[in-house]
Amino acid sequence: MVKRSVAGFLVGISFVAGVSSPALADFDAAMRAYGEGDYATAFREFKNDGSPEAQFNLGLMYFVGNGVKQDRREAANWFRKSADQGYVTAQYDLGVMYAKGEGVEYDRKESAKWYRKAAESGHPAAQYNLALMLDRGDGVEQDRSEAAKWYRKAAEQGVVTAQFNLALLYDKGEGVGKDKNEALSWYRKAAGKGFAAAQFNLALLYDAGDGIKQDKKEALKWYRKAADQGYLPAQYNLGLLYSRGVGGKQDKKEAVVWYRKAADKGYAAAQLNLGLLYESGEGGKQDRKEALKLYRRAADKGLAVAQYNLGQIYDKGQGVPQDDGEAAKWYRKAADQGDPDAQYSLGALYYEGAGVGKDRSEAAKWFLKAAEQGHARAQLKIGLMYDRGDGVKQDPMEAAKWYRKAAEQVHRQMIP
Repeated sequence: MVKRSVAGFLVGISFVAGVSSPALADFDAAMRAYGEGDYATAFREFKNDGSPEAQFNLGLMYFVGNGVKQDRREAANWFRKSADQGYVTAQYDLGVMYAKGEGVEYDRKESAKWYRKAAESGHPAAQYNLALMLDRGDGVEQDRSEAAKWYRKAAEQGVVTAQFNLALLYDKGEGVGKDKNEALSWYRKAAGKGFAAAQFNLALLYDAGDGIKQDKKEALKWYRKAADQGYLPAQYNLGLLYSRGVGGKQDKKEAVVWYRKAADKGYAAAQLNLGLLYESGEGGKQDRKEALKLYRRAADKGLAVAQYNLGQIYDKGQGVPQDDGEAAKWYRKAADQGDPDAQYSLGALYYEGAGVGKDRSEAAKWFLKAAEQGHARAQLKIGLMYDRGDGVKQDPMEAAKWYRKAAEQVHRQMIP
């Protein structure tokens, strides 16, 4: 479940001719000429005016190439003249240009400096971008407490990404005290404006009842809102809820619909679960070929459980010719990622010499890896190998240790 996906920068140049009642008539004449498409007159009058607003608009003319040859470097020069006189929009745009290396040398520190100047004058996008740099330690020393301050200022001005990122800080307790209710409040603000990631994280809070009252129906509602916008983790989680009948009536066919939406966009976990439904025939007609295809797509993306399932299919010959070598290949991929079932299964192939050369020492290595993760069958198997000196040095005490662990596992599984 994705939860720490910080929203990115707001980096658009502000194409707003900022008017703050300039004293000189040249500015009004320039604006009239600009509106009429008489760029030559506008350029002349802006230049004669000399106010920071006029300098900013000269910068815009160079930036877009209206009435003059487009020249981003010259645009930056005029923005700087305006920014040095305290014109907030020019300060923000200069920050953007340094952030992108556009018309100036790429310089994150200089970008942060100009964002801060604009932020201190109340520019919401500058407040948000400064917060994001502080959050990431990007061009400035990382300071999540300071980031939270600027996120809040931007959030209170309605910047939806700031509302979302502030909620994340409260959710994780980074830079502020962990406060799920405060996180809920800010997620809800952003979610109400249609921000899919906020809708998803709001659903996660309701789904888990993490620091707030659990409400599966509310979780289902917000997952659906995010899912309807094409947010893949929400589509996957919506499939999970329908598959399990959580928050409403169990509906495997509806689960297939939502898993399919995410699976078709390459979401590996959805490909895996959709494959499981096709393999079992739940949610529709059983289709082992489709299950195999979906497992392979998820496995190729590195999902260990899918790699293990693919190994099982080849190991048992379910819908494909039985192939120990292919099973070993996929078990190894999952085992290398630490999947205990795959480690045990790979160990079993080495023990029998199926699809790989018989190697009891190698088998013991993989059984031990699985056993150390609490895999009961692996614990029993490695216990037997220590007991008999089979692939490892005989060691009755080590054997007894693993027998005991396996017995404890079985006992725990028997307790209702």
